[in-house]
Amino acid sequence: MTTPGLDDAAVRPSVAERRLHPVTPFRRAWAPVTVLAGWGVHDPSGAQEQLQRLTSTMLLAGVAVLVPVAGLYGFLSWWFTHFAVTDTELRIRTGLLFRRTAHIRLERIQAVDVTRPLLARVAGVAKLRIDVVGADKKDELAFLGEREARVLRAELLARAAGFTPETAREVGEAPAHELLHVPPRELALSLALTGATWGSLAAALVVPPVLWFATHSVWTVLAVALPLLGTAGARSAGRFVAEYDWTVGESPDGLRIDHGLLDRAHETVPPGRVQTVRIVEPLLWRRLGWVRVELDVAGSDNSVLVPVAPRAVAESVIAQVLPGVTVPASLSRPPRRAGWRVPLWWRGQGLAVTDTVFAARSGLLRRRLALVPHAKVQSVRLTQGPWERLWRLADVHVDTGADKSVTARLRDAEDAARLLRAQAERSRTGRRDARPDRWMA
Repeated sequence: MTTPGLDDAAVRPSVAERRLHPVTPFRRAWAPVTVLAGWGVHDPSGAQEQLQRLTSTMLLAGVAVLVPVAGLYGFLSWWFTHFAVTDTELRIRTGLLFRRTAHIRLERIQAVDVTRPLLARVAGVAKLRIDVVGADKKDELAFLGEREARVLRAELLARAAGFTPETAREVGEAPAHELLHVPPRELALSLALTGATWGSLAAALVVPPVLWFATHSVWTVLAVALPLLGTAGARSAGRFVAEYDWTVGESPDGLRIDHGLLDRAHETVPPGRVQTVRIVEPLLWRRLGWVRVELDVAGSDNSVLVPVAPRAVAESVIAQVLPGVTVPASLSRPPRRAGWRVPLWWRGQGLAVTDTVFAARSGLLRRRLALVPHAKVQSVRLTQGPWERLWRLADVHVDTGADKSVTARLRDAEDAARLLRAQAERSRTGRRDARPDRWMA
């Protein structure tokens, strides 16, 4: 008498498990040091008191013990980490004392990103981050060789698209057609024309003289001026470094985004997972006709599609993210009595509903136009406060699968009620007629 489970296990070929790149232990060896640093930050007075009690000999002895322990921890954590691609899943086994095995179903993978921090680029390695439907946190493989990371990424995306294991290894990375490239000069100019940068600089120029006349204290002026200047510079410099050499390409597995001056990132916007597209138009960009495009993607933290581009170019990229969607050319404003509810700023509100999207605009100085495909609307709500009831106004909210809401504010109450019913019907028919979310179709 035979046991079917044992026979199946004997026939089924064993899956070869692989380890991460040998440079990984050096990265993981910092974990014990990070714990000590975290304790010092959490309790700086206690840490300082303990350090004062230690002699030079004790400090040297501590370092002599800490370095080998950290190195041993890094090596063992690398040694006990394996991954393998089976017929149905990506399996990741980690843990030195407490074992953890992640079983990632291949058909539930929605994006695979390759990131290369500065030191990783020097070492020739990369980090693979896997976006899975329904998971709040990304699983990652850090680190792999750059070529191995790209080959594994292509295989996982091909398997997620439905290719067989043998075919997936032969497909390779799908070719990409460049849609957009943001020149560094244009990016720098756009950051210089951002209101937040000007606001921080204006505060740094106005506040210190006022404090000088009030206190005549150089230290007080420096204590306020330096953080203000640092905030303005850090915010702009941080965005410039992160969004440097921004390139968007079209491929069968979605839109590919490459960017970064120091840390390079190779990300994918998965098809069909985009819930909302926002066109952001700062005041100082309007004369140049520039816009910024942001995204809400279900189960992903990819939030920027285009950092800056002419509006026509940005809309052509949006057409690739939302096939068949056209950005509305005109929007209807709320009734004039909305000015009693929100003086002046009511003029920045707008609404347009087409056959494909629910579009709502907000903001007077910094305009934001949010586009929600009808198929992505999960629920529709109408809210009305006491002051809005007085002026016969109401707000209509549409909720998406990315746990975000888009609101059409200050609409006429009767129009809002009709919009609520019509949008519920459009969402139902939109979900019924929506195309499946698949790659390489």
